[in-house]
Amino acid sequence: MTDDTAAEVAAEFWHGVEQFNQGQFYECHDTLEAIWMEATEPQKSFYQGVLQIAVALYHLSNQNLRGATILLGEGINRLRRYLPSYATVDVEQLLDQSVALLRILQQAQPEQVPQFAEQVKLLQPVAENDGLILPRITTVDG
Repeated sequence: MTDDTAAEVAAEFWHGVEQFNQGQFYECHDTLEAIWMEATEPQKSFYQGVLQIAVALYHLSNQNLRGATILLGEGINRLRRYLPSYATVDVEQLLDQSVALLRILQQAQPEQVPQFAEQVKLLQPVAENDGLILPRITTVDG
């Protein structure tokens, strides 16, 4: 899909974005699921991809490494068709951050998971040298 900054999304989507960026991942899931169930393509897959990344972060905050890894991968794959941006969302940045996190999670040792979970709950990335980046949803126009 090409750069589609003029695409229409439901107003509730932006509430879900606020929840996502504030670390309210379960609430974001509820918000986006409600609009996803009623949506048609291409918005439906877009909402689902963002929703899957939110649920992945929720799983990680609960030390569910397997669930986080699976859903993060599914969300990334679903959003690739919306590169570089969609409805003013900087999909490229969201995917870059999500892919970086997925790589870390795929190589994570079990003893690292509690630390990752705490950092997600506090919305604090690990020190830069550890490389953990928490995905954020930003817009291309600001």
